[in-house]
Amino acid sequence: MADTHKIYFEPVDIEMEVGEDEKILDAAFRQGIHLMHGCREGQCSACKSYVLDGEIQMERYSTFACNDAEVDEGYVLLCRAHAYSDCTIELLNFDEDELLGGVPIQDVRTRVTAIEPMTRDIVSLRLTAVEPSTYEFKPGQYSDITIPGTDEHRSFSMATTQSTPGEVEFLIKKYPGGRFSALLEDGLAVGDELHVNGPYGSFTIKEGHVLPVVCIGGGAGMAPILSLLRHLNETGSTRPVRFYYGARTAADLFYVEQILALGAGLRDFEFVPCLSEELPERPEAGSSSADAGMPSGLLLEAGNVTDVVARREADLARCEVYLCGPPPMVDAALVFLEAQHVPSDQVFHDSFTSPVTVSA
Repeated sequence: MADTHKIYFEPVDIEMEVGEDEKILDAAFRQGIHLMHGCREGQCSACKSYVLDGEIQMERYSTFACNDAEVDEGYVLLCRAHAYSDCTIELLNFDEDELLGGVPIQDVRTRVTAIEPMTRDIVSLRLTAVEPSTYEFKPGQYSDITIPGTDEHRSFSMATTQSTPGEVEFLIKKYPGGRFSALLEDGLAVGDELHVNGPYGSFTIKEGHVLPVVCIGGGAGMAPILSLLRHLNETGSTRPVRFYYGARTAADLFYVEQILALGAGLRDFEFVPCLSEELPERPEAGSSSADAGMPSGLLLEAGNVTDVVARREADLARCEVYLCGPPPMVDAALVFLEAQHVPSDQVFHDSFTSPVTVSA
């Protein structure tokens, strides 16, 4: 049996135990401590922390997330870190409300109830919880779904809320050669069972906040933003909300009418699809959507999503910004938001990456 050690987290004054055979982040989840995290695969830096004292070794990780100089100074990625002594760790990023108040991690056996194409490369996967019969999570969080017959999993965000506690929807982008993507084409069917583990992520609406909300999404990043919009609608939020969704063409847009219906229940809402590629009849910035087959009155904007946001949002520093989409889009948006002087504690995103080999 592996030895166990104590971890002391500063400056939050939290103590926990960790086995040498488990990662520190996983041990925290097991004990109901929800540390800041993102990809959980050593490829982002959301869980980066500083070792004040003790012996820690990391499994393989991306040097883009934690470079050699940082490692030499004592920085670690908690999702890849094992403790071999009692340790004191300084948390660099944390949410005091989430630390001890997050939703417990659950293992849920589910059954597939629908597999429906949304666009040429986005699929809606709907599951019903079997055991237990409900799945608790916060809007904006994500889950691990195990690839049947393997020990591998893929992470996907929920598009639903607790208004349907036994039913959950994922919006999944199909990638050439993707192991889970292939199952959506041929391998999964209604009635099949899938194992779901979660929830994870800190891409959640912060209760009690009053700043306007700006959502920037693309691709399957629609899912957690749709969950957030549903939550804001269901709770009667009065915060102004703008949703900028980046797509290549009008054919890549989906759930437009549902989004507009949710927005109708908010006090001040606008949905702005941003189209980056040439159309047979390309809309000029701010043009009508009628010719593109969209609902009447919807404005289509031409250009990359960050360019459109730059044109339309003059005071981002006084907004909370929620980002989810392909990594290049999120990276570009983070650079843009920094240039706009948006405080880092007003920017929320989960970092998703395709499974790749990472280097130590």
